[in-house]
Amino acid sequence: MTMSVALLSLAFLVAAICAAIMGYAIQRGATCMVAAVDEVLTKRTGWRLLALAEAALWVAGGVLLWRAIGGHETLPIGYPATLAAVAGGLLLGLGAFVARACVFGAIARFGSGEWAYLLTPIGFYLGCATIWPLIGKFPPMRLDSPLFGAKWLLVPFGVFVVWRAVEAIRAGGTRMFAAHVWTPHRATAVIGIVFAISLIAIGPWAYTYALLSLAQGRSDGVVVKLVLLAMLFAGALIGGWTAGRLTLHAPTPEAAVRCLGGGVLMGWGSLLIPGGNDELLLVGIPLLQPYAVLAVASMAIAIAVGRIAERRFAVR
Repeated sequence: MTMSVALLSLAFLVAAICAAIMGYAIQRGATCMVAAVDEVLTKRTGWRLLALAEAALWVAGGVLLWRAIGGHETLPIGYPATLAAVAGGLLLGLGAFVARACVFGAIARFGSGEWAYLLTPIGFYLGCATIWPLIGKFPPMRLDSPLFGAKWLLVPFGVFVVWRAVEAIRAGGTRMFAAHVWTPHRATAVIGIVFAISLIAIGPWAYTYALLSLAQGRSDGVVVKLVLLAMLFAGALIGGWTAGRLTLHAPTPEAAVRCLGGGVLMGWGSLLIPGGNDELLLVGIPLLQPYAVLAVASMAIAIAVGRIAERRFAVR
């Protein structure tokens, strides 16, 4: 085995472990944009939204640190901010509302034994496959990020890391895998850290990106991305099992239709943006891309409108 092959194998092993840990953290923290928006509407608090923002912060800090020490991995920078990104975000939000979970939430609920949510990524793939031939290509990708020229941000990021480390130690290092320790912000911190490591190791692999590549009929790196997707779901299952949440919930016809249909809508939205909400939160926003902010904001608005309308209709 040559040195380059060995390094590639090591990089893939690191990414695979990170994907499994990420799935575990998503399940334990019940990470989901729908849950975050619902918390704002019902409890008038935004802790889950802040937790999702923290995941983006960890990725941004990790990428900036990597570049500061001389690393220059090729990263997906982003796309122009257009009305298509807004429309795509609205479709993502509508799909998440229909499925009762975004692409993160689908992993968490699958890990708890709600098998209907396996249909959400299948629906996402079908959504991409059905309209990709009509789109044909994405707009030109941006080649730079404002983040790369802001190395001074490493100072406040370092302070933030120390603060979080002290907080984690106080929570009890030996109890870090206890169910009650996995608050949303701790779970999303783990998600952000391991995603940043895997992004540096092998490049972009967000699970919606893998499904989109498969729908496009691309062969470059698809097998690697699908293996990481499998590791992500395996990690979620382990998370549900160790937390005692992994029980069999046989899918009802209604749940199956919701999960599949919601996935299709999210697939359509991802092609308009382009990008699923995992890619937007963990790549686009950390790299300070306006299109990602527009799409995620539109997604949150669509979820909120759907939840408000649902409640008002139910009251009547």
